Amino acid sequence: MKITDLLTEKTISIKTNAVSKEDVIKQAVALIAKSGAINDVDTYEKGVFKREEESTTGIGEGIAIPHCKSDVVSKPALAAMVIPEGVDYASLDGEKVNLLFLIAAPNSEDNVHLDVLARLSEMLMDEEFKNRLLAAKSEKEFLKVIDEAEAGKLEETEETVQFPRILAVTGCPTGIAHTYMAEQALKDKAKEMGLTIKVETNGSGGIKNALTDEEIEHCDGIVVAADVNVELDRFAGKRVVQAPVAKGIHEPENLINKALDPETPIFKPGETRKASGSGEKLSVGRTIYKHLMSGVSHMLPFVIGGGILIAIAFLIATIKGDPTDSTFGTLGVAGWFKNIGGFAFSFMVWILAGFIAHSIAGRPGLAVGMVGGFIATIDNFNIECTINNNTPSGSTAGFLGGIVAGFAAGYLVLGLMRLFKFLPKSLESLKPTLIIPVLGILIIGGFMYLVNTPLIYVNRGFTNLLNGLNDLKLTWLLCMILAGMMAIDMGGPINKAAYVFATAALSTATTSNPTGYIIMAAVMAGGMVPPIGIALSAHLFPAKYTKSQRREAYVNYIMGGAFITEGAIPFAAADPWRVIVSCIGGSMVSGLLTGLFQCGLYAPHGGVFVIATIQPSWSIPLYLLAIVAGSFVTAVLLGSLKKDVEDPELGKWKGIRLPWNKNKAK
Repeated sequence: MKITDLLTEKTISIKTNAVSKEDVIKQAVALIAKSGAINDVDTYEKGVFKREEESTTGIGEGIAIPHCKSDVVSKPALAAMVIPEGVDYASLDGEKVNLLFLIAAPNSEDNVHLDVLARLSEMLMDEEFKNRLLAAKSEKEFLKVIDEAEAGKLEETEETVQFPRILAVTGCPTGIAHTYMAEQALKDKAKEMGLTIKVETNGSGGIKNALTDEEIEHCDGIVVAADVNVELDRFAGKRVVQAPVAKGIHEPENLINKALDPETPIFKPGETRKASGSGEKLSVGRTIYKHLMSGVSHMLPFVIGGGILIAIAFLIATIKGDPTDSTFGTLGVAGWFKNIGGFAFSFMVWILAGFIAHSIAGRPGLAVGMVGGFIATIDNFNIECTINNNTPSGSTAGFLGGIVAGFAAGYLVLGLMRLFKFLPKSLESLKPTLIIPVLGILIIGGFMYLVNTPLIYVNRGFTNLLNGLNDLKLTWLLCMILAGMMAIDMGGPINKAAYVFATAALSTATTSNPTGYIIMAAVMAGGMVPPIGIALSAHLFPAKYTKSQRREAYVNYIMGGAFITEGAIPFAAADPWRVIVSCIGGSMVSGLLTGLFQCGLYAPHGGVFVIATIQPSWSIPLYLLAIVAGSFVTAVLLGSLKKDVEDPELGKWKGIRLPWNKNKAK
């Protein structure tokens, strides 16, 4: 409701004389009575004075906004008064009141007086607006001033507070860095473009700033920049632009423009997860990656939490001096930590499979996928065991089996949903609660019974490969390659492929065959080096960076130390080939040294916070040396390849000048 819907010329007085607060309120009540909205003027007047007893409505700066919500008010109304000489009103600032608005609101749930009160208060904080009201020569001019100012305020309120023009959703598999970098990039660009925006984040802490149905209804376009599954059916009937989260970081303006473009297709139910940033279907590879990363993102808390507890168990066993045999980490307090960590770790494959299926088919796919994932972790439900009189095979389909189960379950559920489309609406609720769970679980069980045996052989081959590399003393080669992969796209598909490989290796590792632990250590070192190396470069070669770049670079000591490779992304985006080449070089050195030193890491995440769990414990200094050496290589390569920048605020310390580097300022 607008202010001018409540205010008329007959309820305005631009030349009021009053001797006291009581006098001016009585005159205002008499004025508002002319609107016909008050059934009992005396009762309403008493209500206004009672409100004043609670606290003064003289808000300061010469303004008062008395108000009363009462049963005797039949409809909302407003009176306005200009008091040229002013009146003592006991205002908050002690100054006289020259401008008064009286609000009459019916005793209903609408609370219209609060909305009008808030809007009036905001508008009256504008000195120019207030002065124009005080200078009005007639009631008509007074109304015109309000009408013009309110039109602008309503437009601003609707766009910035209630209904932003653009809505967005961001999300990445780990929900740590890309999610919030994309959020900030979209917000900054929208502000620059003069647009209002609200961004929902699907981060590690869950969904934050969730979009409401009302906001979706009133928005002009929606950007979904995510590498994980996002519920899109709620956006039916709106222009929806989908893109990888990286595009949300690097191409926010392009995505926003497409969301506002009338040519962008309207999203329809059934098109879920098919549209890309260009309005075309996702490629097969991109689709597979997105579903896989959705599973990985939900799996990581179990892997990280369980893995770190297991690592603590080995650390305790080391401190206690337990024998380094098959009982290592299983005795006493260490065993307690190892058991709990093992329980959490055991969920890894189930969760991976369940949420791959969930990404493909939505909620109906979750149960079917998790059952398939569980079957992939048991070793007596396959053809081989049946042939051998149900003798356990001694190995499972494992991590790979979980991936296969997840995709199979997802597409199986999609097929079942299409197959039973013929059901009448009255039986529609049976699909997700009865038909799909029963048939889906039965079919995925049969499918996994058939494929478990070949997957077990593949899994054995993977284990044998790792064992063979260890026997041939070639673990260092794989460590070097995987660590280098961590620096290629810094949180993208290649980085995630290396990390997933490492977690799979970690799940097969044992104290007698620690290859998986060594690979995990190399991958973590490779992910820590890019941000640390950039921060070190900014210290050693400050002439290569502007003041703002140096300030941003120093934060990367923390990012890198916490194993958040994404801290290097802004620098890679600004100078791709120099930064990426330098980071790959440093990461490969750290991976190589980790492999040569045979440093084993039992925790799949945590950076410097889990380095104490490195085994054998005497290799901890060597592991730190590997990270420092790799970071130093990255820093020196950046110092060699990057050109000097012009920065008058650099100061006396120009940094190290490499003898072979002849670069001058751009």
